Amino acid sequence: MIFKEKTIQLKNGRTAVLKTPEVEDAQQLLDCIRTTSGETDFLSRSAEDWDKTTVESEEKWIRNNRESENDYVITCYVDGVAVGSCEISFFGKGKSAHRARLGISIMKKYWNLGIGSAMFRELMKLAQEHEGTEIVELEFVEGNDRAQALYEKFGFKIMATKPNAFKLKDGTYQNVCYMQKYL
Repeated sequence: MIFKEKTIQLKNGRTAVLKTPEVEDAQQLLDCIRTTSGETDFLSRSAEDWDKTTVESEEKWIRNNRESENDYVITCYVDGVAVGSCEISFFGKGKSAHRARLGISIMKKYWNLGIGSAMFRELMKLAQEHEGTEIVELEFVEGNDRAQALYEKFGFKIMATKPNAFKLKDGTYQNVCYMQKYL
C-alpha cells in the first residue's frame, strides 16, 4: 500500500519526508538497513545477514509492498537520503485478521530527532483506520530501553518475554519482549 507523503519538522529544525519508498530507492534502503543493523544488537538481524540481499531482491520487496493490500512501508528521508524505515503488516483474513504487526529502525546519527515518534504516530493512524484491526503487536530485545520507552509512550504493554530468543556471535543470549496495544 502507498503511504501519502508527509513532511515533518525534526527537533534540530530540519525537515524530513515520510513516504513509501520507490523502486529506485532500493540501494538506499539496503544501505540504510545494513547501517542500522550494524549499529546495534537490538535489531532482529545483523549487518552480515543482509550481505546476500541484492538490489534486485530489494526492488522486488519494494514493489511487492507497494502493491500489497496488507503492508505499508514508510521510509524517512533527510535531504533525500533514507535514514530510517518502519512498516506495519495487517494479518489479512482468517483468525488473525484483527491483528497487525509493526517494526521500526533508524540510523543512530538520526536518533533523538523525533523521527521514531513521527513514524510511530503514522503507523498507529494506519492501524486505527484499517477496518477490523483491534490489536497492534511488536517485539523488541530486552534491554533496548529507548525502544521500550517509545512503545510505552504509544500505549504498548509487555505481554510476554521469550527467553534466549536471539544468540549473538559472542555466545550471549538476548530475551525478546512481545508487546501489544489494543485499539
